[in-house]
Amino acid sequence: MNDRITIRRAAMALALAVSLPTGTTATEAATVWSGASAPLATRWTDKVSPDNALPEYPRPQLARPSLDRPRWMSLNGLWEFAVVDGKSPPAFGHPMNGKVLVPYPIESVLSGVQTHADFMLYRRTIRIPADFLAGGQHIRLNFGAVAQEATVYVNGTKVATHDNGYTSFGTDITAALHPEGDQEIVVAVHAPVDSENIMVGKQRLTPEGIFYTAASGIWQSVWLEPVPATSLGQLTFVPATTLDAFTATAQVDGDARGATLHVVALADGKPVGEATGPADKPLRVPIAQPRLWSPDDPFLYTFRATLSRGERRDDVTSYAGLRTVAVRKVDGLNRIVLNGKPVFLLATLDQGYWPDGIYTAPTDAALRFDIEKTRDLGFNTIRKHIKVEPARWYYWADRIGLMVWQDMPSMPNGHNDRLTATDKARFRRDVTSIVQQLKGETAIIGWIPFNEGWGQWSIAAGGDLARQIKALDPSRLVDARSGYNCCDTQGDTHAGDIIDVHDYQGPGLPSPDATRASIDGEHGGLTLDLSGHVWPNTAINPYGGVKDRAALNAGYVANTAVLRDKAAAKGVSGSVYTQITDVEGEHNGLYTYDRQMEKVDPAQVRAINQATIRAASGGP
Repeated sequence: MNDRITIRRAAMALALAVSLPTGTTATEAATVWSGASAPLATRWTDKVSPDNALPEYPRPQLARPSLDRPRWMSLNGLWEFAVVDGKSPPAFGHPMNGKVLVPYPIESVLSGVQTHADFMLYRRTIRIPADFLAGGQHIRLNFGAVAQEATVYVNGTKVATHDNGYTSFGTDITAALHPEGDQEIVVAVHAPVDSENIMVGKQRLTPEGIFYTAASGIWQSVWLEPVPATSLGQLTFVPATTLDAFTATAQVDGDARGATLHVVALADGKPVGEATGPADKPLRVPIAQPRLWSPDDPFLYTFRATLSRGERRDDVTSYAGLRTVAVRKVDGLNRIVLNGKPVFLLATLDQGYWPDGIYTAPTDAALRFDIEKTRDLGFNTIRKHIKVEPARWYYWADRIGLMVWQDMPSMPNGHNDRLTATDKARFRRDVTSIVQQLKGETAIIGWIPFNEGWGQWSIAAGGDLARQIKALDPSRLVDARSGYNCCDTQGDTHAGDIIDVHDYQGPGLPSPDATRASIDGEHGGLTLDLSGHVWPNTAINPYGGVKDRAALNAGYVANTAVLRDKAAAKGVSGSVYTQITDVEGEHNGLYTYDRQMEKVDPAQVRAINQATIRAASGGP
């Protein structure tokens, strides 16, 4: 292990003797809807109320358009809530004393609970609009994500179970509904966080250093919608390698026998392609005069799709960008190419944590903010670190034009030698579910199954997961292990498409090999504490400390200039700077954790970033 990594691991344990201020809360605390004071408020904290909790339609890639009436119902808002022992079955038909604001995790101040529980119950009664059930329609109940194990009951009938805190699920609840009147929904949740070997990312029951507050319970939107008995559950568009067509693949809920799928592609509202075929087979949708997606021109096609079975139709809208990503030889070296052209992927690490919502952005504008600011600073890529985001996050990345390295949430680090065959099989299963859920997101250009060996039970496991992912999605890159030189189960998998080192402060300049391109998967991490804008009562990870903003600017520019001057000659295809925002005890962001303060001069950062992308991509 080199000296930089030895220092970094010590810093993770907070063992470096560097004098920096301890955390202090914001000077003016915001009061949230419940009357509680936010430990650290964002600019959106006081915008959240039980009447407007993330009201936007949650699934842009499979939307049922409204015509003369709404075709969906948000169930975000106040639910009844109770902490339970996990042993007794729910008692149906009885109100609970507690309240929780869905979809904010219970540890967050926005939830109104602000504590962790291993076992909990959510309850809500609703009335289904009469026109939702007209004409023999069915009702589907959808959950963006629930951490970790969810069992859903409608009027006392179990209608669904789901065991993955990062993937969406839904179910047809029609058979469990009363003919009229109130309908009771109860969700029982088990949230063990890091006490079991499950995908948990950076959540910890005892957060410290580079690990953060847990996010348990319902943490993404809940909604219901009327659908035909046979309906579309998912619709994925994958660009053809020839960049003149999409392959549309449908997942059908209900009886798919004899169902057909009709798709019309539109560019700026005008039809540019059309296809019809059996719904259970991939459908090629040709595109006239193709316009490609890239960070410079994030153009998205709109799709109108109709699933037909007999006289019943399910009409949906979707979208996708036309682009390819691959590894190709450029001047004798393996490089990443976007749409056939070399591109340097200049990224920030983005962990998706919020001081008011923990795992859940307070508003859709907040969700968009981090992506927009990353783009404004001149980056063209985000590494979504150890977390899966709600569908609307990927929509904004697709639309704004940021490429995305998508990490898999890791199992707890330090447990590699305790993993059972069941643990490993569950991780493989959950990886498959995440890839299948996100395959249609244009911005995602690569998958990362393991970070620094966390939860990686062997070197061979990295290769196994890389091959598993590539079989599921050959259209994207696979970085089998980010940071093979650090920290658990160290070593190169010799698999996948990417060689990836972590080098703090770095940047690292790894060479591509005979089959793989190379990137620096993490570097930088310059730390600056801005008093009044940090997470309270948390020791600061002091690694890479600088004294003021001028030093941070100079340090960032000097660090990135190495990439500008050397990456092309070395054949390096990308880098990931740590990180876009502070998170709890880590103060190495370009923004503070509350998003109130930009710590760097955006003009200086943008200038060096744009120069680096040009030079490292092979441009003038």
